[in-house]
Amino acid sequence: MNSMDELLHRLLEWSSTYLSNLLWSLAVLVTYLVVSRLALPRIKFFVDKSKLKAEATKKAFHTVKLLVGIVTFAILLIVWGVDFGGLLILSTSILTLTGVALFASWSLLSNVTSYFILLFHNAFRRGNFVRIVDGDNYMEGYIADVNLFNTRIVTEDRETIIYPNNLVLTRPCIVNPRNRWKVIGKVADKEQKVVPIPCPEEVLAKEERTT
Repeated sequence: MNSMDELLHRLLEWSSTYLSNLLWSLAVLVTYLVVSRLALPRIKFFVDKSKLKAEATKKAFHTVKLLVGIVTFAILLIVWGVDFGGLLILSTSILTLTGVALFASWSLLSNVTSYFILLFHNAFRRGNFVRIVDGDNYMEGYIADVNLFNTRIVTEDRETIIYPNNLVLTRPCIVNPRNRWKVIGKVADKEQKVVPIPCPEEVLAKEERTT
């Protein structure tokens, strides 16, 4: 009985000593739960609005949970007084490299950043016909799916093109143009003639039956 009283006394003493840390930790955890509850339904709403597959929702959920979890863990370490002084230079370098990697057009991770922007952009819904102009070159087709690193585009010839997300976002893109050109070609050699526009649902349905 004395051991239990002593343990309880030590627990109460420790709680009173670190009361502010406990309160801040509780606030951080509550904020994490609130952000998760608010952000995840919004992501599902935009994915459903974009008519993308359910896999897109799962990938977005896991990525957001991972990012929010990392930020929460870092804040908790700061709350409990973990000394980052010795790691200041290293952490600054890592943050700089991560920032560049997330937004630089040549970086693979920038495709993940572009993925979330494309999810929330109404112009890149599944079934929209897009023409992407890259310098003197262009390609066009129907948006079939948006993944973490690339966008899958199906041409009118039922060919599948895997295009990086960051290029879809940073290159001039015409959505549902009135004229149809060749699938891939030079802008200078374009054939500016109007051709019949097939139904997007029909094109995507035929593409899914062949895969």
